[in-house]
Amino acid sequence: MQRLRQVLFLFLPFLLFFYACQSTSNPFKQRIRLSQWQFCPSDSATNQPDNHWLPVRLPATIFAALRQNGRFKDVFVGENLRHVDVKPFQKSWFYQTRFSLPKLNEFPRTILRFKGINYRANIWLNGQKIADQDTIFGAFRIFKFDASNVVKEKNNILRVQVFPPQAGDFTIGFVDWNPPPPDRNMGLWRPVEILRSRAVHLENPFVKSVLDSSYKQAKLAMQVTVQNLAEHEVSGTLVGRIGEIKFAKPIRLDAKSTRLINLDYHEFPQLILKNPKLWWPHPFGKPALYHLQMEFKVNGRVSDRLKTDFGIRKIESYFTDKGYRGFKINGRKILIRGGGWTDDLFLADTPQKVRAQLRYVKQMGLNTIRLEGFWGNDQTLYRLCDSLGILVMAGFSCHWEWESYLGKACDRFGGASTAQDFDLLSSYWHDQITWLRNHPSIFVWLGGSDMLPRPELEKRYLQILARIDGTRPYLGSAAANESKVSGPTGVKMNGPYDYVPPKYWFEDRKHGGAYGFNTETGPGPQPPPLSSLKRMIPADHLWPIDSVWEYHCGRNEFNSLKRYRKALNERYGKPGDLDDFVKKAQAMNYEAMRPMFEAFAVNKFNATGVIQWMLNSAWPELYWQLYDYYLMPNGAFYGAKKACAPLQLMYNYKNHWVYLNNSTLTPAESLWVHLRMYDLQSNLVDEREKMTDIGENTVKPVLKAEMKYVNTPVYFLDLRLSDRSGKRLADNFYWLSKKADVLNYSESTWYVTPQSRFADFRALNRMPKANVLVKSTMAPGGNRIAVHLKNTSSRIAFLIYLELQDENGQPILPVFWEDNYISLLPKEERLVEVQFNAFARPKVVVQGWNTVVQNEAAQTDSGDNR
Repeated sequence: MQRLRQVLFLFLPFLLFFYACQSTSNPFKQRIRLSQWQFCPSDSATNQPDNHWLPVRLPATIFAALRQNGRFKDVFVGENLRHVDVKPFQKSWFYQTRFSLPKLNEFPRTILRFKGINYRANIWLNGQKIADQDTIFGAFRIFKFDASNVVKEKNNILRVQVFPPQAGDFTIGFVDWNPPPPDRNMGLWRPVEILRSRAVHLENPFVKSVLDSSYKQAKLAMQVTVQNLAEHEVSGTLVGRIGEIKFAKPIRLDAKSTRLINLDYHEFPQLILKNPKLWWPHPFGKPALYHLQMEFKVNGRVSDRLKTDFGIRKIESYFTDKGYRGFKINGRKILIRGGGWTDDLFLADTPQKVRAQLRYVKQMGLNTIRLEGFWGNDQTLYRLCDSLGILVMAGFSCHWEWESYLGKACDRFGGASTAQDFDLLSSYWHDQITWLRNHPSIFVWLGGSDMLPRPELEKRYLQILARIDGTRPYLGSAAANESKVSGPTGVKMNGPYDYVPPKYWFEDRKHGGAYGFNTETGPGPQPPPLSSLKRMIPADHLWPIDSVWEYHCGRNEFNSLKRYRKALNERYGKPGDLDDFVKKAQAMNYEAMRPMFEAFAVNKFNATGVIQWMLNSAWPELYWQLYDYYLMPNGAFYGAKKACAPLQLMYNYKNHWVYLNNSTLTPAESLWVHLRMYDLQSNLVDEREKMTDIGENTVKPVLKAEMKYVNTPVYFLDLRLSDRSGKRLADNFYWLSKKADVLNYSESTWYVTPQSRFADFRALNRMPKANVLVKSTMAPGGNRIAVHLKNTSSRIAFLIYLELQDENGQPILPVFWEDNYISLLPKEERLVEVQFNAFARPKVVVQGWNTVVQNEAAQTDSGDNR
């Protein structure tokens, strides 16, 4: 029942939202999302009574629709996905919905809009075929029809026959991240909408802002498409409002005509804003948003209205003296630190799940997500990035650049080679950018991923951009390429994609190390904690690791954990059982992820950006994730969070210096740096302090960590940063080996640099036990707990893991720990807060590498026992 309550908690707002959108009880609702549909296979649709069709809430692919109806419940467990019969999805399917349009005489003009059809479709409205599959094709096109002469007030029937993508189609793809969905994401994967108006229809508003050199003045220019759907001339007034700013412009429209209307500060001086509120990514500042409303009035009556949010900011790209591309926001250089985003395998993300993931992004201190493709089954992802101050890299996927994924011949420019291909991808480009261009979070458009677009196609992309956007930079691809059309990309995609040790990121200067902008890279697999493994791997395959585990890896070169397991065995010792593997895996996840982000910070702005490949997962897997499909963070999550703290001390594995990094636009003065070094027996062997200052958005070396004091094979480095009053501002804790990793760079491939020697942490398995007292206190409101940890021993308590569980022992997710995988010095105490959303009576479960846990009774803050 608890699991059911959590599911209802997540989905009830979603259900209510879509039922509200479908409702037409408000006759003045001019934009209606058609959410409640039915569906069935094409061979069952003919003369089939409606009650034999299955219900579906759109947007939903066919496979997602079947899952909504309880089919394929355990498809993510074991190898069940491999055994799904794909034959039913090799034919067409039907969607059908009914709707009414009250007071049709008042709003006689009706536009029907499809925002995403994969891949072809026939469309009927009230029995009349209004479009067919010869013209309705392409996953990223937006289709619009004037249905004014076909609709009626009551009992309209809209039927859509969708056809699956075929080999060679430019469709939605997941590349080597996971297995393909059985239906290849066939269906109505983005919203279907009705737009109602009187004679004149408004669409595609766009706001540009030009900031002066002081960033104290913004000049606004905007445009909107105005369409007269009537068979006679119409004169009216376009009225706009931004907060207290108002403007109006008389417009005359010929019968059945469309005009692009421009309004700017030359015509309306009130569109010159003094001291505008700027949109900033975190942690630079607040992501301020403005709200634009527009109406077209004819004889004082509103014919149509629309609204959009926008931000005022200036995005620039620059090149370092070594030719590396970097980015500036409002004149300030920003080190891009992000992760690669993917949607759910069946494109079934809910707004709640998207919000939780973006909250994770911000909690980790990442400032960017990269979309390889135009993800999102609606605009929720982009709106949330706008409001949270998270930058977005958007553009096309390498799915269309390799024959094994696209299904037709590809060369160094990918698979788009014909005039028809260029027309299709240009329409994709136009439609997606028009749809998304008001979002200030999007800071760059990518014309390709691994490869450049063919020159003829790239010229068209740039022409479209100049016409419909021009507010953000363009990148020809995410790899190190030089285009004859757009010049050098100035970025790199040199790997690695599999395990490399911490030293690699500081040491490498030929491949993926911390120089330039690495648009996708990372230390490979990140197996999740035990609770997630138990959900995805059947009990009889949980141990030892076997082919079922491998099915939940990536594809091609990444279809097993062999390189990761070799490193784990060499570094931490071969696991004796599943629990031992999970413990060691989380330590290695943390240890591998943190230095990647730290190395790019230590080397900024010679290093200008890094995108961890990946942020999340489309299904339950073991590769490329900071948190898993179930929203369970792994050790890499907290390693990234530690590295990306706004103000942080970090250790350079190459030169052994400790650096102070400030990722904010605020200088910091009178900071105390406290360095302590312990041997394996927890003896303090070195301790030093230093007071220092640091400027905004900069990094500096402060102290060197000397190994000469250490006589044990493993030792610990504890770093603390405090203000003048002694208040802790940051902490960082490292476990280090006297035996250094050695990389074999001469054997590097595009996906990994192998090692010829491994660091040795096996002595950690012999650490003396440390006693830790745990006390949990529930805050009022029931969604926040403070956990007090007290190390009562004279030993270091190493890597304490905290998990929040319900009364059935299942993890409560999403979960927002202030810190995790915590190491406590001898006699140290720490207060850690966790936030969550659940109806459960939660309990805190604590485990540690060498920890003996003693629990006190959980309490509310009033002292009542829980």
